[in-house]
Amino acid sequence: MNKAKVVILAGGKGTRIAEETEYRPKPMIKIGEKPILWHIMKIYAGYGYTDFVICLGYKGEMIKELFLNYKAMNSDFTITLGKRDQIMLHGDNSEDHWTVTLADTGLEALTGCRLKRVEHFIDSDIFMLTYGDGVADINIKELISFHLSHKKIGTVTGVHPPSRFGELTVGGRQVFEFTEKPNLNEGHISGGFFVFDRRIFNYVNGDENCRLEKEPLERLAKDGELMVYFHNGFWQCMDTVRDMNFLNNLWKQNNAPWKIWKD
Repeated sequence: MNKAKVVILAGGKGTRIAEETEYRPKPMIKIGEKPILWHIMKIYAGYGYTDFVICLGYKGEMIKELFLNYKAMNSDFTITLGKRDQIMLHGDNSEDHWTVTLADTGLEALTGCRLKRVEHFIDSDIFMLTYGDGVADINIKELISFHLSHKKIGTVTGVHPPSRFGELTVGGRQVFEFTEKPNLNEGHISGGFFVFDRRIFNYVNGDENCRLEKEPLERLAKDGELMVYFHNGFWQCMDTVRDMNFLNNLWKQNNAPWKIWKD
């Protein structure tokens, strides 16, 4: 098996947190001094997965600028004014070995379309996918091991937060039904942190209206090809200003459960 790549969906407009996303894409909203996108990538990197494909859309140029200038903005450097090519960077940081592919997947494209549009960047046998606005203290090693054990097309991480997202109807570990954002008050919901093999690309298409959480995952579940990895630990998305403040307070208090990496 080739080393699994990590696809991060970072192109949505984030209308429910418009106070912040008027000025930046949601994945660029900060927890502490770093964007939530960085925190998500650090979770995967903490388990050795450092090859990322980021699906860009709304204000994607800001995410491109983050990585184009990453080394300079996170290092001391010496510059000879008037000779921009003569810059001496001092020191190393733990992200120096990351490989980051930044792919424009369209301003209006929905999640399934965005995934289909980066298919040509995925050269690993399996790959991981998550959203650019959620963090967890998930054990990525166990998630991958579980996915490899069942040999189905997809694995979704099931969590138990108070808000409603994609409801999972499960029996044992198999997902029998995937329902996007139902008006129910019980059961597991989709927390992202997916694992797929390449057959998932047969379920998505390049139509801008292709939403991964609707027909593709619903059909995958009906075909008996979607399993659930239960995560009973911390999970939180940044869907509102209240969520943003909650995550920032945890970070400031040095009580961020998703910080599984060492400084």
